[in-house]
Amino acid sequence: MNSPYIVAVGGTLRPNSSTERAMRHVLAAAQRAGARVKLISGPSLQLPLYQPDNSERSDAARDLVAELALADGIVLGSPGYHGSISGVIKNALDYAEDLRTDVRPYFSGRAVGCIATAGGWPGAVNTLGALREIVHALRGWPTPLGAAINSAENVFDEEGVCRVPRVAQMLDMIAGEVMSFAAR
Repeated sequence: MNSPYIVAVGGTLRPNSSTERAMRHVLAAAQRAGARVKLISGPSLQLPLYQPDNSERSDAARDLVAELALADGIVLGSPGYHGSISGVIKNALDYAEDLRTDVRPYFSGRAVGCIATAGGWPGAVNTLGALREIVHALRGWPTPLGAAINSAENVFDEEGVCRVPRVAQMLDMIAGEVMSFAAR
């Protein structure tokens, strides 16, 4: 059997955000377990606003949709903006509509690990809930464990290493859940 392909989408337009670092941690754990991985974050998320009636797509939008179509498992990460996911992440996820006629429509049959970061617990928890609802709407399977991370606690060091053991353990568990489902 081929190794599972895990695609992570999220973060901010700023490279190395706390959300991107959390997704990198999950992807590194999945890679150690044998997965092939891809991160779509930072400037790669600077996509034109999704327009369902306009079939023209930028190269970045076509790449995003193609990677999601290939994915055996998905990791989504969003910063909490005003109690929910950011507009950048919402726009990127709107492009999943282009998968509606795919062999595996939307996120069908795939586990999706969800990560939310915010400068406080309420924003992180609300954002995680919003991500999980979106995954359901896209026919995906949110992993039993999702991560709400309070980025005000300086969870990652300058190199992106998680310095809070309970957060590192949670991110490793998300990788394990996405991998175990993808392997089926």
